[in-house]
Formats: sequence, C-alpha cells, structure tokens
Amino acid sequence: MTQTPLPQSKEPLALPQSIREITLTIAAKNLDPTLLSEQFLKFSGIVPNDLELARQPVLNPGGAQLMFKNGLGIVAQPRVVNFMETLTGKETEAVSAPEVARQFIAKLPNAEYQGVTISPKCLIPFPNDPDGARKYITQTLLAPGPWQNFGKAPTQAGINFLYQFEGCQLNLNVNQAMLQIPDQKPVAAILFTGNFNYATDHPTPAERIKIIDQYLSAWQSDVQTFQEMIEERFMGNNQQPVSVFG
Repeated sequence: MTQTPLPQSKEPLALPQSIREITLTIAAKNLDPTLLSEQFLKFSGIVPNDLELARQPVLNPGGAQLMFKNGLGIVAQPRVVNFMETLTGKETEAVSAPEVARQFIAKLPNAEYQGVTISPKCLIPFPNDPDGARKYITQTLLAPGPWQNFGKAPTQAGINFLYQFEGCQLNLNVNQAMLQIPDQKPVAAILFTGNFNYATDHPTPAERIKIIDQYLSAWQSDVQTFQEMIEERFMGNNQQPVSVFG
C-alpha cells in the first residue's frame, strides 16, 4: 500500500482531483551511478547551472539520488537511470525531466543504451469514502465471487493490465493507496501506474540515441493516452466529487 505525503498546512485541505507524476527510465549496459554528481550534471550541461538541490545528494557505487527544488529527481542504479517529476499544477513548458533525460543521452553517447520506459502515474483520492478505493477495485473492476470473502479482513486487491500499441507495450497497474496528510486522517486513493516500454535494438549507438530521443520527445503523447484511458475507460462516472474538509 502506497503512502504519499502531502505538504503540511494548518488550513483545511482541498484535495486535487488527481496527483500526477512522470518517470522516464533509461537502461544502459555500462551505466555507473557514481558518475551522476551534481558537478558533473551541471558542468556537462545536462541540468541547468541555476537548478538548486532540495537536499543533500546520495552518491555511492550502489546508487545515486539527486532531488532538486523544482521537483525534478534523478535516481540511478547500475544499468538504469530514472528522471522523475510531479506534473500536478505545472504547465507542460515547466516540466524539465524529459529535456534533462534528452540531454543525458546526448552528452553520454557511448553508454550502450538498451531501452526506455515512460511511466506516468495518477493518484485519485476518495475523500468521502474511506473504503472507496477498495470497493472500486473489488466491486467495479473485479467480478464478485466467493474469493472476495475469505479470512478475517476485507479483501485487498491490485490489478495488472497489458495493452499492445504500435511500437510499444503499456503495462498498467491499479492498486489501492493512501494519502497521508498531516493532522488529518489518511485518505483512500486509487493509484494508476503505467509503463510504456520501448526497445532500442538498433545496431549502431547513433541510431539507438536517435530513437530514444524520439521517444523522450513524444512523452506528452504517452501521458495523454494514459490520462484519457483512466478518465474515460476506468473512472468514468465512478470519480468521487472532491471536497474541502477540515
């Protein structure tokens, strides 16, 4: 079960209809996480020089983690690097993760890239029904049956869907989650996580970089497909009205 903290506030909290994030994952055969220091990222032009860290970075052979004040996060492990950012409340032009990812592959062309995954997330709260997320999965997405009445507690469930698009697969996970709010009771929510998986099996490094750059440049199309699927095909009229509660 996912715990997602919200900013602290002494005022009554108005929940957004959804909280959206994106992660762009690049796989590379010989990626070394210790390379991703703040100094290297700025000196190479991968991130702007005026971008400030939100907290002390983590940098060791097992992984690197840099979180910036504008909401951009860069998390790397051996053979994979993630560029993540919250989309909620931002205009498209203000989202920096896709451009930073493009700069990364441009400045490191010999990293033997193997693939790219574009992963949007959407967290939808049910502020008026503490059991709403569970009921949505077990009563709306799943057919009722005796398998839902077993044991001493209500059945918890998560669902995985696999969709085939031209050029990629979309793996969609639907799970219960909780919004942890300071000085408030936790709010039930549904977490939709999508993974658009793209392979890069071109024989030359230059062609691999070119195709990855194309996928990263088209990130908005994937996010739109993901958002429309959730709003039109999953939630529909099931979306709970969002209230202000104190």
